[in-house]
Order: sequence, then C-alpha cells, then structure tokens
Amino acid sequence: MIGTCHGNEVIRTRFGHRPFIRRGRLLKAVVFDFGRVISSQKPQSLFCSYEKDLGLPGGSINTIMFESDAWQDALLGRKTYDEFWQAIGPRLGLKSRSSVLAFQRRYHGDERINGDVLKIIRRLYGRYRLAVLSNSPPGLSRWLADWDAHRYFDTVFCSGDEGLMKPDERVFHTVLSRLGLMPSEVVFIDDMQEHIDAARAIGMHAVLFKTAVALEKELRELIPF
Repeated sequence: MIGTCHGNEVIRTRFGHRPFIRRGRLLKAVVFDFGRVISSQKPQSLFCSYEKDLGLPGGSINTIMFESDAWQDALLGRKTYDEFWQAIGPRLGLKSRSSVLAFQRRYHGDERINGDVLKIIRRLYGRYRLAVLSNSPPGLSRWLADWDAHRYFDTVFCSGDEGLMKPDERVFHTVLSRLGLMPSEVVFIDDMQEHIDAARAIGMHAVLFKTAVALEKELRELIPF
C-alpha cells in the first residue's frame, strides 16, 4: 500500500510507514553489474593454480589478460570472446589454438554465480524492474541464460554488444530509456567506485558492492523487499 507523508511517498508495512524514496520519486528498478557482483570473485588460489600450470610469474595473469588491448577490444565488441582468447593465448604461453581453447574452457568453467546475490535478485524479482549493466565481452545474455538467471532481468546491457562502456553516461541513459524510468527511480549496484560516481552524477541512486550481506543491508535502507 502506498501513502504520502509531507509530500514524500512512503510504503506502509507491518513495521509502519517507511519512506523509501528521495526527491519525491518512488524507486522502481534495481540495476546490477555482472562481474564480481552477480558472478563471484574467483579465489586467489585459482589464479595461483593457473599461473603455476602455465608457468607464469605469480600475480601476472590478471595483468596479462585484463590490461591488454585485446580485452579492451572485447569489451567494446571489436573482438568476440573467442577472438580475445586466441589473441591473448600466446602471451599466456599457449602455443596452439587447441591449447588456448582448452584453457578458455577451464577458465570459464571455474566461473560461479554469487548465490547470495542471486537470492537478493529473486526476492526483488516481480516487485521491481531488474536489469544488468556490465562491461563484458559480447554474449553476456547467453552466459546469464546458462546460469538460468537471464529470466529475472527486463534488460541486459553488455558493453561488447553495444559498443559503449561504463563510465560513459550514455550507457546509463540507454538502460534508463529501456526501463522507461528517470534516474532518481533507479538503484545501480557496481563494485567499482568510478562507475558508482558516474551513476550518481546523472541522478541515480548507487550502492558500491562489497559483499552480499552489506548489499542487502544498504538496499533495505532504500527499498522494501
């Protein structure tokens, strides 16, 4: 049940009247980042095992992979996910197409959904509009579908499919347009402060992701669910 109090919308619950909007607008949607939010952060032990098996110096694999031009090309859709792996394979010491493909499958197979974040998404589903906004190589929707999570989201913005990346403000406006909502009606969740700042700069509510427990606490200060 929705009521009003001093010009602000509130929600009536069994705990009483609880304001859950700012600047007089009802919060209607939650937008999630994918990497290290919906997907779990891999444990350091996995990276150590990759480096050991590949004969790489300790602490080097993330730099080789994710600070590369090939990764930037994938994030902007100039390379497919498979093309990224074939481009980066030789720098990982992988000398054949088949060895690159084998390691790609291993790396991808070690990805896991964050079960505690998924529980939050399921509780929000049907009560709020939900979206994914991610700097990811092309094909993120298929990844979500493989995890049976795609069905929870009204729209998925993948930088590799769109040719635009956070923190470009056009990314946020595109998602808002697809949701049909104003910035002040949406909460954005991301693990990078730069992206949080960009969302807030256009008037969105934003939560810096640390853990699922902390996320739930911060979300409950904004919206009832």
